[in-house]
Amino acid sequence: MTTGTDPEVTPGDMTARGVHHASRAAIPARHLRTDRWWLVPAGTAAGLLVFVVYSTWRAFAGDDYYAAPYVSPFYSPCVAENCVPMKGGADWEIFGAWWGLSPALLILIFPLGFRLTCYYYRKAYYRSFWASPPACAVAEPHKKYGGETRFPLILQNVHRYFFYFAVIVALILTYDTALGFRDERGEWGHMGLGTLVLLANIVLIWAYTLSCHSCRHIVGGRLKHFSKHPVRYRLWSWAGKLNSRHALLAWASLVSVMAADLYVYLVASGVFDDPRFF
Repeated sequence: MTTGTDPEVTPGDMTARGVHHASRAAIPARHLRTDRWWLVPAGTAAGLLVFVVYSTWRAFAGDDYYAAPYVSPFYSPCVAENCVPMKGGADWEIFGAWWGLSPALLILIFPLGFRLTCYYYRKAYYRSFWASPPACAVAEPHKKYGGETRFPLILQNVHRYFFYFAVIVALILTYDTALGFRDERGEWGHMGLGTLVLLANIVLIWAYTLSCHSCRHIVGGRLKHFSKHPVRYRLWSWAGKLNSRHALLAWASLVSVMAADLYVYLVASGVFDDPRFF
């Protein structure tokens, strides 16, 4: 309810209605919470920084990403001529000799773009890095709020298109995982610790990808009658169950893809040999 002394606010004008605007309740304290609310955003920031630093190092390294029959998920598919050839694998070469940088830089834009525009990750880094807001019931320090209606945040709307690319990348990583069951000679029947590492990684990547809000909308959105579309309803139900664990899957898959790359790097650089089961 407003009074004659309240400042006039145009409906929908979110940029003029920050939490400290005169039209909002005047609460002197920044927050009234007594718990350690800052632990979650601080922990999130630390976890994301670890991944950013590690992935940047590995993306620009350009070496030790292939240890037959394993290939790092950071470098697959290898689409540049300077890629280490994968014995028994498909020829993905698209870029010629003119590309002299790390081949990972041609690929990581797609899975990283998918995660960067992900609804959960947006919440995570908005809170942990931009304090927008830092936590529930804690006022953000920004005087204005524009949402995702302006550049560069308006680019978050391309998340659905990154989802399509993420599915393609997941399919290719599934193929790479299957190659992990072949030995250096290209014969089936091999299994090592690296095989299990890649297998766990691709399971988590698929779970995270299919738990995406965009996936849930694609399979079941804009339907007026679920009873007329039983298959899409079943897919929507499955996506919904995964979606309820989207945050957990986002972190689990982030750790698994980093662990898979680290494992291949350690084997490829000769730190230890891949333990073989058969």
